[in-house]
Amino acid sequence: MEIQVQLKALAEKIHQLKNKIGTEESTKHAFVLPFINILGYDTFNPTEVVPEFTADIGLKKGEKVDYAIFENNEPILIIECKNWRENLSIHNSQLLRYFHVTKTRFALLTNGIQYQFFTDLDEKNKMDEKPFLEFDITNVKENVINEIAKFHKSNFDVNNIVNNASSLKYTKEIKKLIQEEITSPTNDFIRLFASKVYSGRLTEKVVEEFKELVQKGFNQLISEKVNDRLNAALNKEAEKQLDDKIEVQEEDNKIITTEEELEGYRIVVAILRRIIPIQRIVYRDTQSYFGILLDDNNRKPLCRLHLNGNKKYIGLFDKKKNETRQALSSIDDIYQFEKELLETVGFYEVENQV
Repeated sequence: MEIQVQLKALAEKIHQLKNKIGTEESTKHAFVLPFINILGYDTFNPTEVVPEFTADIGLKKGEKVDYAIFENNEPILIIECKNWRENLSIHNSQLLRYFHVTKTRFALLTNGIQYQFFTDLDEKNKMDEKPFLEFDITNVKENVINEIAKFHKSNFDVNNIVNNASSLKYTKEIKKLIQEEITSPTNDFIRLFASKVYSGRLTEKVVEEFKELVQKGFNQLISEKVNDRLNAALNKEAEKQLDDKIEVQEEDNKIITTEEELEGYRIVVAILRRIIPIQRIVYRDTQSYFGILLDDNNRKPLCRLHLNGNKKYIGLFDKKKNETRQALSSIDDIYQFEKELLETVGFYEVENQV
C-alpha cells in the first residue's frame, strides 16, 4: 500500500527533525503539509487546500482555521494545527467553534504527531467532544492506516466515513473501558462474573475476594491468547522453513553432475594447479551450468562449463567478470584456453594484494 510507505517516511522525517522544530509554523510546514500531500491533496493549489480559512463566529470576525480542504468548492475537512510539543486536549473547544460555522462534516486537530479526527455523530452540525479516529503518526497500526486511507482524495466519501466513524468511536470507547476494568475492576464488573460462578450471597467481603480473581482471570486469558498467537506464528514460520528446505532439496535433486563435467573440472585443475593449490579450485553444479570457482567464492568465478545442451561451451571471465562463451568440440578443447584461465586467476590474486 503506497500510503503506508509514505506515512512511514514521514514518521522517520519527524524523528529526525522534531527537536529542531520550535514554532507552530515550522510544525505546519515540516509535518502537517506533508501529511495533507499524502492524502492526495495539492497543497500548492489554493482552490484545493486553503490556508488561513475564514471561519467567522457570530459577531466575532476574522476567525481563521489553519487549513481547509475543498472539494467542488465546498470545505470537506478543516484542520487546526498546533506546535508539536503542545497537548491537543486543551484546544478542542476552539476547533468546535470553527466546525459549527462551516459546512464540513469533518475536523482535524493535530500537532503534526498526534492526529484527532472529529465529526458530528452526537448532534448534527455540532462537533463531537471526542474524536472518532486518533493516532500517533510515528506509530501507526495497520488498521488505522486503512482508516486514514478513507480520507485520501481518491477514496473520499462522506457517507462512508460517517457511517464508519460511529463504529470507530464506540469501539475505541469500549476498548478503553475494558482496559480500565482489567486494570482496576469496578464492583459492578466483579459482580457480573462472580454471580455466574458463585452461588452464595455476594457480600462486600466476597466481592473484594473476587476482585483479585477477576483480574487474574483476565490477565491469564490475555497471556494465553498472546501465547497462542505467538505459537501459531512460530509454527507457521517453521512450516515455511521446512517447505523452503524441501524446495531446495527438490531443486538439488534435479541437478545431475555428469562424468563429462567432472572430466572438465579435472582438466581445469590440471591447468591451474601449477600456480595455485588444488584445494582452492572448487566446483558448484547448477541446473544451468557447471561452475568452477576460486576459494569456493561466487564472486570469483574461474570458468563455467555449459555441457548439457546440443552445443558445448566454456564460459571465460575477464577483469570485470564478464562471461564470454567459447565453443567446445570436445572436452579436451579446454586445454586451448590455458592462457585465459591463468589470466583469470591472476585478476583475483591482484585484487587480494590491493
